[in-house]
Amino acid sequence: MNQVLVHKIDLLELESKGDFLCPCCGATISPDDETVKLDYDNVTFKKVKYWAERAMKWFKLRGFIILKSSKKSYHVVFDRCVSWSENLRVVAWIALHSQNRGLIKWLIMQCIKQSSTLRISDKKEKLSPRIVYRYGKEDDQIISFLEYRKLIKRIIRKLETEKQPQTQSLT
Repeated sequence: MNQVLVHKIDLLELESKGDFLCPCCGATISPDDETVKLDYDNVTFKKVKYWAERAMKWFKLRGFIILKSSKKSYHVVFDRCVSWSENLRVVAWIALHSQNRGLIKWLIMQCIKQSSTLRISDKKEKLSPRIVYRYGKEDDQIISFLEYRKLIKRIIRKLETEKQPQTQSLT
């Protein structure tokens, strides 16, 4: 049985703007950084790329990366920092114009959670999402997303190694 270590942080109790230190490694994590993210399931790469390029140009999002999360499933991360309301407006525009039911469902879940999230680690038989396409600038939110992704992966690895029983030899 796999055990999961959970660290719960009440952002309302923080005295700063919401930044907090990771309980495992001490890195600063900020919930205020926001960019447009998309989560497509059961869609061709060609359609994902089309809608990413169209949204980037229409909303001046500077650039994007596409990550393949599993067969016919993709994540898109754009480079320009936006407010939460602009994020929702962009995702809603793409979801409604593309008529993608999966993206509409994902948008609704992000509204309920009040944050946009993408899977970064392995999930059952699915591997960790990997970058399959890059377009435009990547020096703002994309670089931040990739840095946080590395940080979270390091934290997960550290938690997994800490939960493994340590063996000692008696000699």
